[in-house]
Amino acid sequence: MAVPVAFFAVFFAYPVAAIVGRGLKADGVWQFGRFGEVLARPEIRDVLWFTLWQALASTALTLLIALPGAYVFARFDFPGKQVLRAVVTVPFVLPTVVVGTAFLALLGRGGLLDELWGVRLDTTVWAILLAHVFFNYAVVVRTVGGLWAQLDPRQEEAARVLGASRFTAWRRVTLPALAPAVAAAALMVFLFTFTSFGVVQILGGPGFSTLEVEIYRQTAQLLALPTAAVLTLVQFAAVGAILAVHAWTVRRRERALKLVDPAQTARRPSGAGQWALLGGVLLSVLVLILLPLAVLVERSLGGSGLAYYRALTSADANSGTFLVAPIEAIGNSLRYALVATLIALVVGGLAAAALTRRAGRLVRGFDALLMLPLGVSAVTVGFGFLITLDKPPLDLRTSWILVPLAQALVGVPFVVRTMLPVLRAVDARLREAAAVLGASPLRAWREVDFPLVRRALLVAAGFAFAVSLGEFGATVFIARPDNPTLPVAVARLLGRSGELNYGQAMALSTILMLVCAVSLLLLERIRTDRSGEF
Repeated sequence: MAVPVAFFAVFFAYPVAAIVGRGLKADGVWQFGRFGEVLARPEIRDVLWFTLWQALASTALTLLIALPGAYVFARFDFPGKQVLRAVVTVPFVLPTVVVGTAFLALLGRGGLLDELWGVRLDTTVWAILLAHVFFNYAVVVRTVGGLWAQLDPRQEEAARVLGASRFTAWRRVTLPALAPAVAAAALMVFLFTFTSFGVVQILGGPGFSTLEVEIYRQTAQLLALPTAAVLTLVQFAAVGAILAVHAWTVRRRERALKLVDPAQTARRPSGAGQWALLGGVLLSVLVLILLPLAVLVERSLGGSGLAYYRALTSADANSGTFLVAPIEAIGNSLRYALVATLIALVVGGLAAAALTRRAGRLVRGFDALLMLPLGVSAVTVGFGFLITLDKPPLDLRTSWILVPLAQALVGVPFVVRTMLPVLRAVDARLREAAAVLGASPLRAWREVDFPLVRRALLVAAGFAFAVSLGEFGATVFIARPDNPTLPVAVARLLGRSGELNYGQAMALSTILMLVCAVSLLLLERIRTDRSGEF
């Protein structure tokens, strides 16, 4: 536990506490009255209300559209199912900047809808809601569908034999079993949309602002640290409550059900109703997931072939935006993501191992500590890096390692959640037998644990690499102008007018999407149904 605790203390708690302290202290005295002052402002209350209701609306819309997909993936067996399963998961690992850019190409000025029907939905709440459904569709399919596939269908069949209608059998037997998984998926979707940044920043325009966007505006544009500190603590408290409820639903789900092999429950569709349901799900995937990605690729090609891609190699064509050619952002992102993945695997692997060897309140608190980066604004972490890691012995402000460290903070929770269930499943008696036969603890781990958790380790590495590659909130503060990452480069290009800048943003977003998709497809090939929690 020592290494993960030290890592989080230095690179998470210290920067966040420094930002909050600067915002809420004056002449060494805490100014808690600033909470009332900030929260009493009408524009701040509007931000809080919009953050809440758009998250609720996004969650409800995602459940409405994705639950039929969860059923189809759980109960139907059809050609191309594994490929389609990977396709619907691609949006989840895409950076929010790419998601925003894809929907901008579909719904924005000069987008597909604008060209066909003269309709623009950017700077409207509908663009934000649809982008959130696109981003979180896989959360529901993986979480609910994964459990649904393991429910024994004979229980519902027994209810039908005893006289229950199809709907009554589903309502009385299947729905109660699925309820914890649906609640867990809904809470996770709510969490991701409640803290939405890149999507709202690109699609919402000046008229819409979530807590995360407002923290960025107050910090980076207005330098109003007291307001930013108050909003950071409000968001932290809200997300902490969400994570606590989510942990309760997961524990309830794990102990309440007896599951079966998913291979025993999937059948080919039969009857017009089931084929219509499959067709409807495939159509929704086509329109909501594949169409935005296809439009993104088409806009990156424009009407001039690879001209936008060739412009990425020229520093002269981007002299007003970058100090280097934008294409260098690809190499920067890959290097940063690889280092961040290595850090996340070391820290997260040690943390997961510690959680399997101990129990009690201390361990539960340690487990909660590992999830804290999901509850604090990445903008706050990034700005905190700048003002705290600027003097010996940790003078890292000009060092390249600062970006991987920030990205690793986001990757560690994914590593822990992926490896922990598999490590807990390893029979301790195997290690004890190895020890009796003379193996040292290190050799017992190498010969017993590692072969059993190797797949989970690779899956964890894939998730950590994907989320590190797309991290934006903290990186936008600390990435140096001569070493931009892909998401930062895309945001800079979108922030400048001109067709060339727009086309290059689309091209970079397409490259970033392809890298994330390849990472996911490789992950899907090594994934097993029991290798970790989504």
